[in-house]
Order: sequence, then structure tokens, then C-alpha cells
Amino acid sequence: MTMNGEITKKLNLGCGEDHKEGYVNLDWSPLAKPDVVHDLNAIPYPFPDSSFDLIEAFHVLEHLDKPFKVMGEMHRMLKPGGTLHVKVPHFSRGFTHAEHAHGFDVTFPLYFNKNFTKSGYFGVDFSLQSMRFSWLAFFHLLPSMGYGKTMIAFLRIANSVVSALANLAPNFASRIWCFWVGGFDEIEFYFTANK
Repeated sequence: MTMNGEITKKLNLGCGEDHKEGYVNLDWSPLAKPDVVHDLNAIPYPFPDSSFDLIEAFHVLEHLDKPFKVMGEMHRMLKPGGTLHVKVPHFSRGFTHAEHAHGFDVTFPLYFNKNFTKSGYFGVDFSLQSMRFSWLAFFHLLPSMGYGKTMIAFLRIANSVVSALANLAPNFASRIWCFWVGGFDEIEFYFTANK
């Protein structure tokens, strides 16, 4: 896709108000004023195969009807070896927003590995490059929720500690102690598209 005379090879899927320079910003709502308006539940998306080097989907999949189908569509749009950067709510905090339909955990990447299970594989190959938990992910919203500067500073420190511990052993954090700390706001994945 061409933007301002330059070929854009990055897609910001479900951009909302977060428009990114050098990206095609796509959202379902014209109120967000994206570059492209498209219902994210309607597949296919309006781009050719192998269009993008990078797709970012930050807090989008949890709102959609069929996240695995959308993962397949993003695989289709990525070039071979392209990067998919996904941020989603961990299941322990996945349903704190009224429109969230899904929560995610450390097993999510397994469904894109044909060696995992035949019945669980969704037909597209992604290699997981990295995965990271964030105990708190939305510091920009805390002032609107009544948190003062001192409390936010304390929460930033606590977030660093709790997130660091979780990322030492993500499986253990996800399965055993996530609820002891009130859950994790976010789990972040970097994938490479295998084609």
C-alpha cells in the first residue's frame, strides 16, 4: 500500500486512536479516523498476500469473534519471515473490559505449531520469538481512575518486580500464581511467519 508516495510495509491492526507514522492504520470505526476502515471480523482483509513485513495487533484479538481465523489472515498478509507483534490480555484479567470475548495464556503460540497436536493446529505456522508478561500495562489510564502520582510511582516499581518474576517462569506464573497478584494485564508475543 502506498502512503504519501512511499510503500508502507507495516500494518497497525485495530489502531483505535493510536495512529502510527509509517504504518497503514486500520480500524473498524470511522470515528478513529484510520487510513483504512474495515470490519475486523470480516475476512479477508483488503490487502494482497505477503503485503507486510510487520503487523502489530495491540489489544485487538480479544475483541474479535474468531481470533485464530484472524491469526490466519495476518499470516496470509505477512511476507515470509515477517514479524507479528501481538499484545492481548492474560486470561487472569482478560474479562475486565465489557467487550472482551477472550483471554489468552502461554499456550496460545502452540496452536500455530503443526507438531503440537493435529486437532489443535490451526493451519498456519508461526514461530514464537519471545513472550512477555506485564502485571500492569495501562499506566496512562490510572490518573483517570483516580490514582495519584505517588501511588502510580509505587505501582511502577511493583510492576517491575512482579513482571520480572513472572517472566522468569511464565508457565508457572500463568498456571500457578497469577491470581495471587490480581492477574496480569497483558501478555505480549513476537512471532515470525513461516511460509
